[in-house]
Amino acid sequence: MYTDTDRCVRAVQSKDARFDGWFFTAVRTTGIYCRPSCPAVPPKVENMTFLPSAAACQQAGFRACKRCRPDTSPGSPEWNARADAVARAMRLIQDGVVDREGVPGLAARLGYSTRQVERQLNAELGAGPLALARAQRAQTARLLIETSGLPMGDVAFAAGFSSIRTFNETVREVFALAPGELRQRAEKANRHVPRVPGTISLRLPYRAPLNPDNLFGHLAATAVPGVEEWRAGAYRRTLRLPYGTGVVALSPRPDHIGCLLALTDLRDLTIAISRCRWMLDLDADPEAVDEQLRADPLLAPLVDKAPGRRVPRTVDAAEFAVRAVLGQQVSTAAARTHAARLVTAHGEPVADPDPEGGLTHLFPSPQALSALDPRSLALPASRRTTLTTLVGALADGSLPLGIDSDWEAARARLNELPGFGPWTTEVIAMRALGDPDAFLPSDLGVRRPAKELGLPSTPAALTARAAGWRPWRAYAVQYLWATDAHPVNHLPV
Repeated sequence: MYTDTDRCVRAVQSKDARFDGWFFTAVRTTGIYCRPSCPAVPPKVENMTFLPSAAACQQAGFRACKRCRPDTSPGSPEWNARADAVARAMRLIQDGVVDREGVPGLAARLGYSTRQVERQLNAELGAGPLALARAQRAQTARLLIETSGLPMGDVAFAAGFSSIRTFNETVREVFALAPGELRQRAEKANRHVPRVPGTISLRLPYRAPLNPDNLFGHLAATAVPGVEEWRAGAYRRTLRLPYGTGVVALSPRPDHIGCLLALTDLRDLTIAISRCRWMLDLDADPEAVDEQLRADPLLAPLVDKAPGRRVPRTVDAAEFAVRAVLGQQVSTAAARTHAARLVTAHGEPVADPDPEGGLTHLFPSPQALSALDPRSLALPASRRTTLTTLVGALADGSLPLGIDSDWEAARARLNELPGFGPWTTEVIAMRALGDPDAFLPSDLGVRRPAKELGLPSTPAALTARAAGWRPWRAYAVQYLWATDAHPVNHLPV
């Protein structure tokens, strides 16, 4: 995108928010960089340079604009729509892998050398993994400075900086303000906003439009008691994170998602935000998706009626895989009951920071579930075998599932397990791995509305027709599912 200068100029001059996160505008005369929708008067065309990432701007010596705050733009939709090495690397960097494991750890997960990873990221993003991680640390530091009362030393180490000096230098360089000045500005702007002790309140941006009905409806209707709940207009759930645990409350707002986080270790802030954004599919480009799906005249009415549908995902791919097996050929209520029993027997207890909340456990890890007695499961014998085999493969690492998974390799490995058919494999690819082209042509909730719309209703014929929906077939599934009156398709009251 950023190499198409004419298109970038038009986006900046029209202040088009759809392109926020796709590229950044660096202004040579002022030394600042902005998002395309910056409310300031657009600079002269000859003074603009377009760069693919905030890290590239910072590396080139530009500082973040104080008006449009480009560091808070939605992420580029490319990283969640692709499965190549660069996209997988970006998802891992956003999940904090470089901070925890360094560049060698990132390269090992991708199966490349560090030199190859650095070369590919520099070629496409204008910055290497260390610079990208540094930009992310700066954003985390800004969030902690502005939303918490922590001492600056605690903020520095929670954001991932190795020293207070590096923290101070980075904040000054990126934001042209000292950490204390950032806090003072935030306190003046938010003096009337109540602060809940022990929590961090954030606004998660997204590209409009966003239809929250099926997104939050699905998460609420399938919520596992003790792990998830819908309460007071928010979806709440527990989080298992690298350094500790957390509880998050996410609520839909007209122009953002409200996010209230309680963490046992603030070093998990960046990871928690990244996983919540991933779960709600907030970095999607709904204009591109809907434009492609509208090209089918039979599907267009569904898109026009409620544009901006997202794919409800998960914060833990292994958790979702287990729940997908529990949900095979049973109702939503029965799947929740089976999952709740596993949570009670094997989940790790946690404290809900809200005294009126009902969150009690983390969903059990594969390692915890590997010790379960299959005879304790109220499931058919074949389903028990499927579940225990899956859990064993997840626990020993022979089935790696995560945001960095190679989608086709993961599908192949899942299909090798007993009891895994196309439906289970594709729903995991869609909601756990994030493949935007995952498709469920045999699903009754897809076939029935397809037939009512005049689309083919047999799996083979529907798959052939859906070739025109690629690479967004997972979103087409959401539009087809949404024609049903099932609670998953409606925002809870």
